[in-house]
Parts: sequence; C-alpha cells; structure tokens
Amino acid sequence: MPLNILVGTQWGDEGKGRIVDLLSAESDYVVRYNGGDNAGHTVTVGDETFKLHLIPSGIVHKHTIGALGNGLVINPKSLLAEMEMLKEAGIDISPQRLQISYAAHLITPGHIALDRAREAARGTGQIGTTGRGIGPAYTDKASRNGLRVFDLLDEKNLAEKLKTHLDQVNHRLSSIYQTGTLDEKEIIQEFMEYARVLKPYIVDVAATLTEALSAQKMVLAEGAQGILLDIDHGSYPYVTSSNVTATGVFTGLGIGICPVERVIGATKAFQSRVGAGPFPTELEGEQANRLRGTGSNPWDEFGTTTGRPRRVGWLDGVLLRYAVRLNGLTELVLTKMDVLSGLPEIQVCTAYRAVDGKTYEIPPMGVTTLETYQPIYETLPGWQEDLMRVRRWEDLPQAAQAYIRFVEKMSGVPVCLASVGPERSQVVEVPRDA
Repeated sequence: MPLNILVGTQWGDEGKGRIVDLLSAESDYVVRYNGGDNAGHTVTVGDETFKLHLIPSGIVHKHTIGALGNGLVINPKSLLAEMEMLKEAGIDISPQRLQISYAAHLITPGHIALDRAREAARGTGQIGTTGRGIGPAYTDKASRNGLRVFDLLDEKNLAEKLKTHLDQVNHRLSSIYQTGTLDEKEIIQEFMEYARVLKPYIVDVAATLTEALSAQKMVLAEGAQGILLDIDHGSYPYVTSSNVTATGVFTGLGIGICPVERVIGATKAFQSRVGAGPFPTELEGEQANRLRGTGSNPWDEFGTTTGRPRRVGWLDGVLLRYAVRLNGLTELVLTKMDVLSGLPEIQVCTAYRAVDGKTYEIPPMGVTTLETYQPIYETLPGWQEDLMRVRRWEDLPQAAQAYIRFVEKMSGVPVCLASVGPERSQVVEVPRDA
C-alpha cells in the first residue's frame, strides 16, 4: 500500500506546496489530514500562481483526486471561494476530483468571532492566531459540541444545530468579551446555501482511501503548517490546534496503520515563522530583510494566509534533528536554496547552550522552552552564483553542494531534492553521498 507523507519540519512556510505539486505527478490521491484554512500552500505553474488553503496542492494535476480528511476543520465559505478560483483557472473541481470527509468539522462565523475576541482579550500576551476560527472549532470538536460536514446533509438538523451553536457564541461574545453579536438568521441561510453546493462532494474519505491503498493506488498525504506548530510536540502555547506530525495522518484520514513508503520533510534552507513565540536563530535588520525579500515576489517571506511579514533566521539544526526524530523522516527536500545566493557566508545552528552552560543537540524538554537557549553556530562559505537556472547537481556551485552535504550530515537523513526557484521544474536531484 504505497502511502507517502510530506510534512514541514519547521514552523510552516517551508515551500511544501510546490513539493506536493512535484510529487503529485506520480500520485493518484493527494490528501489533507489536519488544520484548516490557516494553512497556505503556493503552487506556481507557468505564469499562474495558485494560493491554496484547504484544497490539496496536487489538484492542479489533471489525473489526481484531492481529498479533505476528517482531521480538518473546514470553513465552507473559504472552501467554495477556493473552488471557484480553481474553476476560473480551468481546473476540474467536480465531485469526481474533490472529496470531503463527512467527519470533518465545520468552522462558522461564530468560531471566527470567538477566535478574534479571545486573541484581542490576551492583549500583550497574544499568540499570533490567524483569527480564522481554527482553535474554537477544534475546541468544540473536543468538547463534543462541534458541527460536522455530515450535518450539511440534513437541512433541518443543520438549522437546529447552528441555532444552538450561535446562541452559545452570542452569549459568550456579549457576556465575556463585551463585543457585538452575530445575526443567526443570516448565518443559517448562508449555511443552507453551502449545504446545497457541497452535498455532492461529501463522502466517506476513510473508506475511499483504504480501498485505494488496497488497490495499490499511490496516496500522498499533504501536511499543513510545520511540526514545530504541532499541538502536542510544538512550541506550546504558540502552536496550531491539530496534530501536524506524520503520525497524525492515520487519525486525520481514518486509515489503519499501513506501510509508509516515504516520509519526506520539507525544510527551508533557512528558518522562518509567522506570529509570536520563541525563535532562537531569528535575525533582525538588514540580514533579515535580505532573507525575507520585499514582498514583490510571490515567494518572498510573507504569509500566504495572513500576508504578515515572516520572521526569518538561520537554519536551526537542533530543531531539524528534532523533526527527523519525531516524524521518522526518510529524506529531506531542501527548499529556497536560491535565496541564499549572494551571501558571503551562511550560518547554521548546530547546538544550543543553556543558561547553565550545558550544550544540547536536541532540546531536552521538547521545544516549549526555546527562549532559554542560545544558538551555537557553524559558519559555512556562501556562493555568489544565481541558482535559478541550475538543474543538475554538477552545475551547483561547490559551496552550495557543501551546504547540502552539511545539512545531510547534521540531520542524519539524505536530501533527495533541492529547489532553486518557485517553478515545478526548478529543482535539482541530489545524488546519494558515496
């Protein structure tokens, strides 16, 4: 049963979308298993750039089937807008090509209002939520008060559940946060329309994928965010509300434990994150601006979902080793190598120094106490050549090759591909080191 898994090894924004696009050429199904429209995957095909938040990136290939698993929380408004965007680009978004698990949960305007009110109430202690209702929707799921995609199949039941949900939301908005309330009738009417359009897409995704795997179909599981945002294993409380790691695939899709062919970690050649939280290798000033870009290019370091400028820094090998261990990675894809061109030298964090002077190659208590460590760097020579036209390993500058080999040795797993630009063709296959 050929299941492949792609996860982000950092705080998200590792360029997973274009790697999913590349791997989708050999996949029958490309599936999402966690998160919601707080994720953002960018795919560039020719002159067109697609910014996807819910629909798997592989949908831009004509032969693939995209699926949204039960582990997601789905805002129907966002999903329909995304579907319309793809339709306008000439991409088939019929029920034969896009499937939605009946067991996924729904995000409502109530969840969004609560998310934003709660974040505002935190004041200076804000955690950097996207304000898209992800946390409150998962809270309702865990407390057994959630609305599921299944509810869209029964309009009467949907209306009753929405009314109960919105009554509770409005009570909290007015009594706890002292904010305005929501128009229940308007929202219920909106969801009736969403139900009418989405009904044909609702299936038992778990059963479909189990059957596909049994038939030796190639399934690619596309992770959202990065593992440092995992609810259990990330830099808590500055995390997302779902399980981002590779093992979350099985619960997020409803498939049994089965052989996994590849667990691929997308790793940016430097580090970035959006929102608050500790960031040991963060840079400021001109160096940060150089890595971030100006925002004039789609691949510059500005959030696909939020538009916020990303915080940037040098590659953190301590966190990369943590990601390798946590996910059982078999290989890495090193993205955005082209951004490092022109730097005289490049630093990589290889260990942390604690306040007591001890050094660590893996955080001793996970990544919840990163602010207590200082990075220890190793400096590598940079390269001046533009990499965007390079397609062969032999044509990479020696310093770029050395950087890739350094990452392999530091992480303990091979780099299979290095991306040198945003286009699907701008990749270099990395030979195994002899």
